[in-house]
Amino acid sequence: MPVVNPENLIALQRNANEVRNICILAHVDHGKTSLTDALIATNGIISPKLAGKIRYLDSRPDEQLRGITMESSAISLYFSLIRRSAPEASPAQKEYLINLIDSPGHIDFSSEVSTASRLCDGALVLVDAVEGVCSQTVTVLRQTWTEHLKPLLVVNKVDRLITELKMSSGEAYIHLSKLLEQVNAVIGSFFQGERMEEDLQWRERVEERVAAAAAKEAERAERNATKGPATEDSESVATSGTTGEFEEKDDEDLYFAPEKNNVIFSSAVDGWAFTVRQFASLYEKKLGIKRSVLEKVLWGDFYLEPKTKRVLGSKHLKGRALKPMFVQLVLDNIWAVYEATTGGNKGRGDPAMIEKITKSLSLTISPHVLRSRDPRAIMTTVFSAWLPLSTAVLVSVIEHLPAPPAAQASRLPALIDASPGAKNVDQTIREAMVNIKSSEDDPVVAYVSKMVAVPASEMPQNKRKGGAAMTGEEARDLARTKRAEFEKAKVAIHGEAGNSDLNGISEALDESSLTDANGHKATDDAEGDPEHLIGFARLYSGTLSVGDSVYVLPPKFSPAYPHSTPEPQKVIVTGLYLLMGRGLEALTSVPAGVVFGIGGLEGYVLKSGTLCSQLEGAVNLAGVNMGSEPIVRVALEPVNPADLEKMIRGMKLLEQSDPCAQYEVLESGEHVILTAGELHLERCLKDLRERFAKCEIQAGEPIVPYRETIVSATEMPPPKNKDLPRGTVVGVTTSKQITVRLRVRPLPDAVTKFLLKNAGAIRRLYSERKEQEGKTKTTADRENVEDQVEADEIPAADTGMLSLLDFRERLQSVFAETKGQEHIWADIVEKIAAFGPRRTGPNLFIDATQDGTCQRFLQDSHENPMADLEADNGIDSKSNPDTLTPRDFSDKISYAFQLSTAQGPMCHEPMQGVAVFLETVTVSAPSDEEFSAREKLGRLTGETIKTVRDAIRQGFMDWSPRLMLAMYSCEIQASTEVLGRVYNVLSRRRGRILTESLKEGTPFYLISSLLPIAESFGFSDEIRKRTSGAAQPQLVFSGFELLDEDPYWVPQTEEELEDFGEKGDRERVSRRYVDGVRGRKGLVVMGRKLVGDAEKQKTLKR
Repeated sequence: MPVVNPENLIALQRNANEVRNICILAHVDHGKTSLTDALIATNGIISPKLAGKIRYLDSRPDEQLRGITMESSAISLYFSLIRRSAPEASPAQKEYLINLIDSPGHIDFSSEVSTASRLCDGALVLVDAVEGVCSQTVTVLRQTWTEHLKPLLVVNKVDRLITELKMSSGEAYIHLSKLLEQVNAVIGSFFQGERMEEDLQWRERVEERVAAAAAKEAERAERNATKGPATEDSESVATSGTTGEFEEKDDEDLYFAPEKNNVIFSSAVDGWAFTVRQFASLYEKKLGIKRSVLEKVLWGDFYLEPKTKRVLGSKHLKGRALKPMFVQLVLDNIWAVYEATTGGNKGRGDPAMIEKITKSLSLTISPHVLRSRDPRAIMTTVFSAWLPLSTAVLVSVIEHLPAPPAAQASRLPALIDASPGAKNVDQTIREAMVNIKSSEDDPVVAYVSKMVAVPASEMPQNKRKGGAAMTGEEARDLARTKRAEFEKAKVAIHGEAGNSDLNGISEALDESSLTDANGHKATDDAEGDPEHLIGFARLYSGTLSVGDSVYVLPPKFSPAYPHSTPEPQKVIVTGLYLLMGRGLEALTSVPAGVVFGIGGLEGYVLKSGTLCSQLEGAVNLAGVNMGSEPIVRVALEPVNPADLEKMIRGMKLLEQSDPCAQYEVLESGEHVILTAGELHLERCLKDLRERFAKCEIQAGEPIVPYRETIVSATEMPPPKNKDLPRGTVVGVTTSKQITVRLRVRPLPDAVTKFLLKNAGAIRRLYSERKEQEGKTKTTADRENVEDQVEADEIPAADTGMLSLLDFRERLQSVFAETKGQEHIWADIVEKIAAFGPRRTGPNLFIDATQDGTCQRFLQDSHENPMADLEADNGIDSKSNPDTLTPRDFSDKISYAFQLSTAQGPMCHEPMQGVAVFLETVTVSAPSDEEFSAREKLGRLTGETIKTVRDAIRQGFMDWSPRLMLAMYSCEIQASTEVLGRVYNVLSRRRGRILTESLKEGTPFYLISSLLPIAESFGFSDEIRKRTSGAAQPQLVFSGFELLDEDPYWVPQTEEELEDFGEKGDRERVSRRYVDGVRGRKGLVVMGRKLVGDAEKQKTLKR
């Protein structure tokens, strides 16, 4: 294959209609990188013989070692195609640029899939022909659906049906048909879910319009003394436009069907692929049937009449046992090639049959290949000449996946409308993005999906282009420099008196250092090869050049408030790069519609961001939905304490370069890294030690999150205070001036789930309320804010986020569904004062006082604006402002609620599913003329917070406390032989089997289970060892699950005392977890001795 010059690729960027931006998505080990190798081989970057073996885009050593992709990599490919513009026209060559992104398939690196899909317009979705639809297959299909990418289905590893499952061609056809049905069922579920949601929103809009029309008519009827025919006519007019039919969307184009040529059958390892269109063109002349007709009948229940060469449907078979056309004309030929090359004669093939096949297909095979003793070499040569993989895939990409102009016109309007402050986006920017305007006068908008760390030695300016030899001028300049340094060394040694010793020689040699042709000094790799951060970006409009200045928009930027803090910073683009897999090629400018690398963003973009040439009316696109949230925390420390600064600097670099990793410093001073899973953690530690920090780092035990909650169990100890209901605590401050009575209750499960699901809506409502409080100073200001809030509710409804009114109604309906406790939760929504922890958590603070001590969170400002304003300012209009009232302590009590829910009483983990009722607040501060009310308030603040926090914890422990474990949803595909070993490993790690099903047409069982994250470390390695690599688990965080076991349970009845002893010595799992967390946090652990021998401390020597 000829090597493609990068200059040709750069020239093709200017024509957006000849550019394709695609990504390859699939489950782990379904053949993405092997398929990419075959495509890269067409550009002469690697040898076709090494395609599928070298895994070119897996540039990391650990990727090559493990055989899986861990980072998404991009490469630009050239492809030319000879086409006729019209049936009568002569064929002309057309050139295309394909920007290809290979993404990981492991669940730990699904954030890389999210960042890759945002930059692309189409996707190749690979499915293993044997394993079928797996967990990550559903995930990547959902990613293409949410990002509005046009997918192509590639059924890969079809050769396994022949070599492993030993299927006949007819059995393989039935198997492939069922596989297509499974994939289409997943697509159909996405469409059905979206359709139901749109139908619900349409019904709500119709009901709102009808209600509004009815309200207007009622008002008009009240104003008019009598009802006349005009009123009835107006009512009919008002309601006529609100009850239109719901517009059904056509889902025909969503599904995969070989006759639509959006399905490719392939074997990447053997180097072949085909579509139905290819075989239709092969048989067009032979059968005398038009290609357009053959494309429709080559797949499905269509049969070929042997004598008349007519196509028959299944109804016209009349009992004849004919093969489907796909089996007879397609699969039988592929099966014959395998049989002739690697089949009979002990796997050596049949030379006579090979000769017959090559003649019938008009293939020319060189004699030295036919004489080869390796049957696979003959097979791959035959397939590469007959059904080359690259041709089938790239032609399908060009014909069926959209170019950037068409893709942006269909994708970007919805993307812009879903962005923050979409109404304030400049119309010029919107039109430039949708219409992909690329002139220098058009605004520049680019999206940076992630930052990539590149060693300085790999940067284009530090590498000799193409590994070419030095020119004569470069060699002379280098020799001239060396002679000057040598003369300088001689002068330094011999010219100075008293410095003719070895020290002078060493100093002179220190000054003389080896340099390359560009004059860069050669330094030690450990210090002289720093990491540079390059942005992985897509340009949507305008033209970006080196030296241009652009604004970097932070993730929370809104065009409604462009100058709010943090204000966007202006940066200068220091470099633009063409992404070529393992290398980079320098660019001077980039037109719209291209995927590229950008330099100069280090320190300005943390993980992702938007670049825009103007600030007023800019659009913020930084809203990628990550596939997996970081859940595993590990505390790190350097082996040598002097390397602490290196480690901190390295962790900040790692956080920028990894889309999912997070770095934070705990209150205890620990430096903690958050990762998506065990494999992701291993990769991050390797990068830290070898690339970013370049020092020895030791990792502690993984820090697993827990949640604390309470339940109403049947066997609970009696309440602490028998005179008060369970969970009720009366707290008195140390100065006896403030008395607080509150009650703690467990929330119903349905309410907790609702709050967890709508955490984003709570966060948005809180930000609106905070903004409103900051601006409510006058009545005019308040009216402006109300208008702004009403306007901001529009994008919230579009994105599925609830408004204040909808949130109140749905929360009230969830409370109403609680059986047996209606009297407790009646009218409770109006009394909610806060959510916690962090004001968005699944715990409620309810103000049940008579006079409304705290401000009601879900109470609309229209209902009682003066009361809200007085409450905000701490003023009670009925009392003397010089005396303290309960309202003065409302914010302190609310803050104590946030503190207590953030750190529960068992092991200082966040609470979940707890409601705190504030019943009474009594202030009995003595009148002291020496101190004003404000000074007293300052002294009582700490007392109030401590008293309320301790009271909430006492009320919590009055119920039956429970620990909630973070759980992984585990999917394992295993054969019958290793099924027992998988169950054994799961049971020993306290896993729970949910479902077990046999995948039809395969010898594999699909096992779904739940596994505690605390027990999951080392689980994947153990599964692989026990099953000899036959089973590979996929772990996805699925939330928290209640461990129904009281950590502080003590035996009380005679039977319990007899079974467990007086102290209940048998180890309880929940208590072990609680003690482990308390020990890690430095809290007191009950029953653990701090000093072993109090009289004499033992040492290692004695």
